[in-house]
Amino acid sequence: MLTTLPAAPGRSSRTATAWWRDAVIYQVYVRSFLDSTGDGIGDLAGVRAGLPYLRKLGVDGIWLSPFYPSPQHDHGYDVADYRDVDPVYGDLAEFDLLMGDARRLGLKLLLDIVPNHCSSEHPWFREALTAGPGSPARGRFHFADGRGPRGEEPPNNWRAMFGGPAWSRITEPDGTPGQWYLHLFTPQQPDLNWRNREVGDSFEDVLRFWLDRGVDGFRIDVAAGLYKHPELPDSADPDADERSRDSVNPLAWNQPEVHQVWRRWRSVCEEYAARDGNERLLVGEVSVPTAREHAEYVRPDELHQAFFFDLLSAPWDAGAFRETITEAIRDIAGTGSTVTWVLNNHDQVRTVTRYAGEPGVEGSGLGAARARAAALLMLALPGAAYVYQGEELGLPEVLDLPDEVLTDPIFHRTGSRARIRDGCRVPLPWSGHASPFGFSQGEAGARPWLPQPEWFAAHATDLALADTRSFWHLYREGLQLRRSLPQLGEGSLRWLDTPPQVLAMLRGDGLICAVNFGTDPVAAPVAGTPLLSSGPCPDGMLPGATAAWWTGDCPTA
Repeated sequence: MLTTLPAAPGRSSRTATAWWRDAVIYQVYVRSFLDSTGDGIGDLAGVRAGLPYLRKLGVDGIWLSPFYPSPQHDHGYDVADYRDVDPVYGDLAEFDLLMGDARRLGLKLLLDIVPNHCSSEHPWFREALTAGPGSPARGRFHFADGRGPRGEEPPNNWRAMFGGPAWSRITEPDGTPGQWYLHLFTPQQPDLNWRNREVGDSFEDVLRFWLDRGVDGFRIDVAAGLYKHPELPDSADPDADERSRDSVNPLAWNQPEVHQVWRRWRSVCEEYAARDGNERLLVGEVSVPTAREHAEYVRPDELHQAFFFDLLSAPWDAGAFRETITEAIRDIAGTGSTVTWVLNNHDQVRTVTRYAGEPGVEGSGLGAARARAAALLMLALPGAAYVYQGEELGLPEVLDLPDEVLTDPIFHRTGSRARIRDGCRVPLPWSGHASPFGFSQGEAGARPWLPQPEWFAAHATDLALADTRSFWHLYREGLQLRRSLPQLGEGSLRWLDTPPQVLAMLRGDGLICAVNFGTDPVAAPVAGTPLLSSGPCPDGMLPGATAAWWTGDCPTA
């Protein structure tokens, strides 16, 4: 018996201008990719030097983490100027060189844009601090009087997602205790008031600034945020707001007005696409409870895509993966968009460690095997996919960074290491046997901004390229087949009947992907040698924690 899921509407991106529909994009965390100056911090020139490596890997484009001027309280997600480059990363001339090289290599380039909040060093916020209550400058943010006889209590009970209250009180220009301002992340990241028309107009100008420089689209931070409940009422469960980084405060998230922003931004992108036939992409970081709500953000006149995080958070279980994939294709692809799959990013524990099944097991064989299988499954799914830098090297999470080197504001606001993100942001190892492992290209001995462990040597890029059994070669071969086989990319997906803890799907007219989520070998769903497998795959058998692709006739049930 076959269970068939519908194909996404529209033509394959291999023949249409909608290149994004089944593209594979590589996320570059600029600080940690490649350092061209020897100061221990990655930069745009380093990204440019690494483009041939990414072209060889076979991705369709790159997404750059924020490189704008910033005091770096949240490593660039606190933006002080949306139209420039922070000197630590280079300058606009270097960006233009990067843009030109990406274009020559056939790589799309996406920028990370942060519209929910800016830096407390942004000129707008500095102006607001010196202006009085009720001023136009304060109207660009959420300033409010405090509660209590002397306004000593916050305006409501909201909690920040990075820990602590979501409000901070300012001192007025005359030295008296003053109003409070809202910040859903840190006090250094005041939330913008999108009910103020000036905010929306300014961000349209920002989009046009970068589109005029040639970028192919934007990854949108906190895309379900922006608008807050107009009355800023108390939360029924304020502790839930900071319980998980991906939790959703329904009073500050997913407000209906946010969709008008994406319609406006989509209109801007369509304007540029009409000029040259190349669609500009809007892909949102959308954290909402259900796939059905997620689908509302990718309607034909809103975002082109939104990251589907449910696959990332699904437990290692065949039934959970099947249910998650089925729900996504049913609800999201039905809008005319395609599902945007992701297994990792700069905010999440790396897959090798997450799938190890036992906390503290760095790079265990089980975690690595599962991560390889999950990668092959993701690349076989209909839609687009995003790969976080280092995943193609099989990098585990760095779990033992000393407290004194941690930079994540979550750690500094909560005192807890439970949700910190530094461990997945350690600079990449490129070559050699000791830090900086080729990451710093300047003076010898430069210290990366986060220390690299000695065991990074086993994951260096030069070793991965030389070893045909490496994660890197699995990704490269999977990407090459994805591009060359008509069954992959957009199209239909049919589930095959399988034993427990085995997931098998038919793509198109003759490509089968199967994953054994269990530990014991099982009979392969099709005879013959796999076209590609995540591990050794004896004839006729599919070992535990292994995925494989076959081409040929669909087996009957």
